[in-house]
Amino acid sequence: MATPGQRAQTVLITGASSGIGAALADQFARADFNLVLVARGVGRLQALADRLTASHGVKTWPVACDLSDANAPRQLAAAMRRARRPIDVLVNCAGVLHTGAFSSIGQTQQRSMIDLNVMGLTALVAEFAPAMVSRGQGRILNVASIAAFQPVPSLAVYAATKAYVLSLTESLSEEFKGTGVSFTALCPGITATEMLRSAAAEREALAALPGFLIGDADAVAQQGYQACMRGDVICVPGWVNQAVTTAGRAAPKWLLRRISGAMARRLK
Repeated sequence: MATPGQRAQTVLITGASSGIGAALADQFARADFNLVLVARGVGRLQALADRLTASHGVKTWPVACDLSDANAPRQLAAAMRRARRPIDVLVNCAGVLHTGAFSSIGQTQQRSMIDLNVMGLTALVAEFAPAMVSRGQGRILNVASIAAFQPVPSLAVYAATKAYVLSLTESLSEEFKGTGVSFTALCPGITATEMLRSAAAEREALAALPGFLIGDADAVAQQGYQACMRGDVICVPGWVNQAVTTAGRAAPKWLLRRISGAMARRLK
């Protein structure tokens, strides 16, 4: 909470209209952050903004923006500067997932994952991190996935984009040491979101997953928010996911590939 004479801090959250992004918006609103809420469509964003303002008394600004457009991050950052709205926390939650065999996913879908999950996220970090450094403080929360820790056949491109997000976050956490800017990678497992429902529609086996493997978006967001504010570099919510990622880092690469391949074949 801002003290008298201090400005309230502002968080910019991409992919804020649903799922983990919307749950993170709620977490930051509870902590009295003002919010810039970004997604492709403004309708659901406006409803979320109205709810958070009514519930928590914070200022909210919904912004419709397609971050897969190469020019969008620069335009978004310029709009924040024109509005004299410094961003204290950047949450990169926008992402896209297409599931299926690599040869069955068209190049348009493959490119959409790379453009948003990799290029859009990287560009936003590049746009907002320098101003945080100049102020001597800031936090960046990048939403990755436990898919970042191992190869995932039938999610090959998606997993590769999330491995990039994790690697970038870890690298920048060291590169920016001493600047006052922290980097956190939130690595959830399978979570009950619209993205999961869309993926299950593409692949029926996902709809049959046992409940204990599916995380709750609010719980994931709470842990992600806390990790971000502590400055933790990696946050893996849930004991099942922690076990999977620990095993993934300890196991030989050849064994990990065999296990991942066998699991993918069983889910066909």
